[in-house]
Amino acid sequence: MVRLPLTPEDVERGRRLGAVLRHARADRSMLQTALDAGVSPETLRKIETGRVATPAFSTIAAIADVLGLSLDEVWAEVTRAERDAEPAGTGRSARERLAS
Repeated sequence: MVRLPLTPEDVERGRRLGAVLRHARADRSMLQTALDAGVSPETLRKIETGRVATPAFSTIAAIADVLGLSLDEVWAEVTRAERDAEPAGTGRSARERLAS
């Protein structure tokens, strides 16, 4: 399977995802959060720093659950900057935004 290169938008979305999770983790230990989510601390560190721009859905779901976040909340925060940057009247649906 050939993996397509990440677009600059993908990379930026990954950075925002990491920031959302890091902010939600607040004072919680990275180690304990990772262990509670069933991921390695290095995986959590890479996601939080944006070095893994497109982590697996199940990984994000597990981390969000441990942090008490809904996936809707995570997605809303990650895509907020994109929505704010879109010119009014572009008419892009949520499905189109998800595909981009």
